[in-house]
Amino acid sequence: MTGTGGGDKGAGTGTIAEAVRTVARRIGSLEPRAAIVLGSGLGFLADEVRDAVRIPYAEIPGFPAPGVAGHKGELVAGTLDGVPVLVQSGRFHLYEGHGADVAGLPVRVFASLGVRTLIVTNAAGGVRLTFRPGTLMLIADHINFMFRNPLTGPALEGEERFPDMSEPYDARLRALAREVAREAKIPLEEGVYVGLLGPSYETPAEVRMLQRLGADAVGMSTVPEVIVARARGMRCLGFSTITNLAAGISPTALSHQEVLEVGRQVGQALGTIVKGVLRRL
Repeated sequence: MTGTGGGDKGAGTGTIAEAVRTVARRIGSLEPRAAIVLGSGLGFLADEVRDAVRIPYAEIPGFPAPGVAGHKGELVAGTLDGVPVLVQSGRFHLYEGHGADVAGLPVRVFASLGVRTLIVTNAAGGVRLTFRPGTLMLIADHINFMFRNPLTGPALEGEERFPDMSEPYDARLRALAREVAREAKIPLEEGVYVGLLGPSYETPAEVRMLQRLGADAVGMSTVPEVIVARARGMRCLGFSTITNLAAGISPTALSHQEVLEVGRQVGQALGTIVKGVLRRL
């Protein structure tokens, strides 16, 4: 699959360096403290960035055009509630035909620009029986059922060959998120996210399997980005918006339109938590 931002030909050292130079030139003196990856239906947060510099993916080497509704396709630099940030509005999914290294390319760029905190968000299906559409879930851990790893191949400069994944989502950041949610009176669950390759939704039998394996939510993203971030020594914080009940639990057929609609409905609450965490970093 070929994208307009230099194509999907892998994200080697040369591509990363070119992307870093391009973004650094565009953002000038801004020193982003955090990067935020926006999931389906959460693109509105990029519109709240002040003094925004918007860089279309087509202008960044190695960045393909996103092919999923709800993913805009631009990197936004500026300040959010006074905190300098980079916001990735539109991610690259493995099910679009991209390699795991391409899915992790933006995070490698963020790390090279000095970002030390990564906040990832996604839309997910509820596997835990008590979840309902609109539930916000703080990600405590994940299961990689994509069976792809963005670290495969030669070890890149600045990355651990065998990163420790015993705490992929930083405990202190999670405690901070719970504190912000409590003060804002926003219900916030916590659980395990499982990443599958997609793009088809799971069968009822697969959902029953995931329940037995300890998953609380299921989606098709996030895992590659977090693996790269941990290899680069970044702290990670993750949120899932439960936009639908998984197959065998939901009484209706699953649709991406439902994902987008519920994402929009609860997006403001998630935005409040994210901004509250940023202010306390």
